[in-house]
Amino acid sequence: MIKYVCPMHPEVQKDERGTCPECHMALEKKTIDANDSHDHDKHAGHSINMFRNKFWLSLALTLPVLYFSPTIQDLLNFTSISFTGSQYISAILGVIIFFYGGLVFLRGGKAEIANRQPGMMTLISLAISVAFVYSSMITLGLVDGMGFWWELATLITIMLLGHWLEMASISNAQGALKELAKLLPDEAELLINGKIKTVAVSELKIGDMVLIRPGTNVPADGEVVKGTTKVNESMLTGESKAVDKTKGALVIGGTINGSGSLEVKVTKIGEDSALSGIMKLVADAQASKSRTQLLADTAAKYLFYFAVLAALITAIGWGVFSDQSANYILERVVAVLIIACPHALGLAIPLVTAISTTKAAKSGLLIRQRMALEAARKIDVVLFDKTGTLTKGEQGVVNIISDDVSKYLKLAASIEHDSEHPIARAIVDAAEKKKLSLPKISKFSALEGRGAKAEFNTKEYFVGGPRLLQEHSITLSDKFNRASQDADSNGQTIVYLFDNSEVKAAFLITDVIRAESFEAVAKLQASDKRVALLTGDSDGVAKWVAKELGIDEYYAEVLPQNKSEVVLKLQKDGSKVAMVGDGVNDAPALTQADIGIAIGAGTDVAIESAGIVLASSDPRGVSKIVTLSRKTYAKMVQNLVWATGYNLIAVPMAAGAFASIGFVLSPAVGAALMSLSTIIVAFNAQLLRRVDI
Repeated sequence: MIKYVCPMHPEVQKDERGTCPECHMALEKKTIDANDSHDHDKHAGHSINMFRNKFWLSLALTLPVLYFSPTIQDLLNFTSISFTGSQYISAILGVIIFFYGGLVFLRGGKAEIANRQPGMMTLISLAISVAFVYSSMITLGLVDGMGFWWELATLITIMLLGHWLEMASISNAQGALKELAKLLPDEAELLINGKIKTVAVSELKIGDMVLIRPGTNVPADGEVVKGTTKVNESMLTGESKAVDKTKGALVIGGTINGSGSLEVKVTKIGEDSALSGIMKLVADAQASKSRTQLLADTAAKYLFYFAVLAALITAIGWGVFSDQSANYILERVVAVLIIACPHALGLAIPLVTAISTTKAAKSGLLIRQRMALEAARKIDVVLFDKTGTLTKGEQGVVNIISDDVSKYLKLAASIEHDSEHPIARAIVDAAEKKKLSLPKISKFSALEGRGAKAEFNTKEYFVGGPRLLQEHSITLSDKFNRASQDADSNGQTIVYLFDNSEVKAAFLITDVIRAESFEAVAKLQASDKRVALLTGDSDGVAKWVAKELGIDEYYAEVLPQNKSEVVLKLQKDGSKVAMVGDGVNDAPALTQADIGIAIGAGTDVAIESAGIVLASSDPRGVSKIVTLSRKTYAKMVQNLVWATGYNLIAVPMAAGAFASIGFVLSPAVGAALMSLSTIIVAFNAQLLRRVDI
C-alpha cells in the first residue's frame, strides 16, 4: 500500500502528502508491505529510551548480583550478608536480566541467522545464551563449578549501555537535521489582496504571496517580488556572509531575514523545497554504507565464525591435551564467547560516519553517497567546469584602461544606468562596487545594437564597441590598441567611452571569476591535486581564466555532450577524477567521474548525478571535501584496527593460548577490557568533531 512517511520519524505515516508534525520535514511517498519485517535492522523497533531504560534497570539488578557473587567476594576480599536463600539471589536476578535485558539481543541474533548474515547480534546472543545455560546448570546442581551469573549480568548491562550510547550518538549526529527542521517557522503571513492572514506553513501553496518581516525566518522557497534586505543562509550553505536580496532574487525556506521587509512569491513547497532536499540528502547519506562500513560488517560476520571455531578449538584442545575438568573447559569456552562479542567493532564505523556526515552538512557539504566522501581522499585530478563554478556566470568589468579610471567609469555608468543589457549592467555594477556617485547627464539616446550616447557638461560622449568607433572614424592610440588585442586573445568583450575626437576609457568585460576560486585552486594544488579547467567557451577565454587562477591544464570549446569524454581521457592513465559542475549540463561528466560534485545547490538540491553536493556556490568546498575524507577515513581505520585487534588478541588469551606461561584471561577481565575497547572507539570517533576542515 502507498503511504507518506517521514524519513526522520518512520513511525509517522499518513495516507496523504503533508509534513511531519515532529520535524516539519516533507513526508515521502513509499510503498509499504503489510507483511514486511524489519528484523534485518539490528535496531528495528528499538529506541534510545528503550535501551536507556533497560540499561538502568539491568544495572540496578546487576549490582546485587555482583555483591552476592562468590567470585567478586574473593577478588575484593569481602563477605556478603548471608540469609536463607541468599545463595540464589545472583541466579534469580541473572534470569531476570537475561530475559529483560538480553531478549533484544536474542531477537537480533535470530534475525541475523534467519537472513544468513551472522554478525554482532549473533555473537552477543551466543555468548549470553551459553553463559545462561551453563550458569543455570551449575545452580541446579547438574554440573560442578562457579556460576557465571555476574559475567552474564555485566555483559548484558555493558551491551545495553553500548547500544544506548551508539543510538544516542548517531541520533545526536543527526541533530543537525532536526536543527534544520526547526528553521522553518510554524506560521507564515499570507498576503491576500493587500491584507495579512496568519496561516500554518503547511497550508502554503505555490504562487502564494507571503510577507517576511525583519529578523524572521523565511517560511518557504520563493522569489522576491518587493523589498530589499540581506539574508543569513549560513545554516544551509555554510557561508557566513549575509546575501543581498532584491526583486527577482530567490530565497530559501528556513533562512533568516535581515533588517528589511520582503514580499515573496512561493515557488517551492514540501519535498520540493531546498531545505527538505538538503535534509533528505543528509539522511540518505547517514543511512547509506561506505566501503569501510561494509568491511566492518564483513569483519563482524567472519568474527562470528572465528569465535565459534575458537570455542571448538578451546574445547577440543583442553579436552585432548590437558587433564582439566569438564567444568574448567566449559568455563574457557564461555570466556571465549563472551570476549568475542564485537561491540566495539559495531560501533567503530557508524559513529564516525554519522559525525562526519553531520560535520559536512554544517559546512555546506551534502554527502549523498558515503562512498563518494570516502573516495575523495584518493582523487588525483579535480576538473572544474568554468561557467557558474569557478566564474559567476555573469558579465563583469575585469579591467579598465584610462588615464582617470574613476572619472570615466562614473560617466560611462551614468550613460548606461537605465539599460538592461548585460554589458551595460556590468559597467554600472563596477561603479556601484566602488561606491561612485554618478554625474547627471542629458540628451541620452540609445543606439540600437551599437551602444548609447549622452551629453555631459555640454559635451557629447559615446559608449559602444568597435563598430561604433568605426562609425565615428575614431583611431585607437597604442594603449587602447593593445587593450583591444588583449581582449581578442582572451575572448573578452571591449567597450569604449569616447567623445568626437578620442577614446577616454576602455572597459574589458567577461564572465567574472569568483573571488573564492583563487583560494580553492591554490588549496587543491597545495594538497598535490591536479586542477584542470573545462569549458565550452573559446580557447582565449579558457586560457585567460586558467592563467588568472594558476591552472596549467584546460580544455576549451567542449560541448556539454562531450564533457564526459574529457573525464574519460583523464582517467585513461589511471587517475581518479573529481568533476565539479552545476549538475545540469555537466550531468554526463559528473556521472563518468570517479566522484561527481555538484556546486551551487542552494536552490536545486535534487541533483542525482553527483555523489556530493555543495550547498553554496563556493568552490573552496572541494578542498574541504578532500580534507574531511582523509580525516574520516583515518578515524575509521583507527577504530577498525582497534576493535578487530582487540577481539583477535583477547580471544586466544581467553582460550588459553598463553596457559603455558601461566596466564589465562578470565571472563571478568575480558568483560572489563571489552568495555574499555568500546569507550576508546567512541572517544576516538568524537575527536572528529574537533577537526578543522
